[in-house]
Amino acid sequence: MLRVLIADDHAVVRRGLRQVLADESDIKVIGEAHNSQELLTLARRHPCDLIVLDISMPGRNGLDAIGELRKESPKTAVLVLSMYPEDQYAVQAFRAGASGYLTKESAPEELVLAIRKVVRGGRYVSAALAEKLALDLSANRNGALHESLSAREFQILCMIGSGKSVTGIADELALSVKTIGTYRARILEKMEMRNNAELIRYTIQNRLVT
Repeated sequence: MLRVLIADDHAVVRRGLRQVLADESDIKVIGEAHNSQELLTLARRHPCDLIVLDISMPGRNGLDAIGELRKESPKTAVLVLSMYPEDQYAVQAFRAGASGYLTKESAPEELVLAIRKVVRGGRYVSAALAEKLALDLSANRNGALHESLSAREFQILCMIGSGKSVTGIADELALSVKTIGTYRARILEKMEMRNNAELIRYTIQNRLVT
């Protein structure tokens, strides 16, 4: 029996996922969380085979949670199920330690297929994303600017893009203001930008924030 935890801040989404997985005789949902901190607590108390995780949740986002989950439970697979298009967030999710990435527009059958694949140790991306990555490699194209960022840098970029201050980000991530300032400087350097206004404009234009 595959034991699954679901983490999403929308109760309707969690209920829908439960209903989809209830049709599978070898999959059992053993718990739900509405934010990253609740998920981490739940995962410590109830070891599982797979976590289905949203990226955008209150407080610490899903990318941050993935890194901590990988440290504490390296054998637990993480499948990201997000509203964000794959070409915007998938690379960062995989860098953080996810085993698969799906959008919430995916069919229930694809979700079940992805779960079975990542639990067996594989990785899952949709056919459309696989084709795009192959085309990018064959054409030797440069990726989007944010793809050069680490998972933590990308997280902080999105927080800046949503209008949060350095102090606010430091409080939310339980890091020092100096540390956040260092991350911000790295982000500006890697993306060849000068200030927060340019970062905010970039995140909006590339639909990295809602």
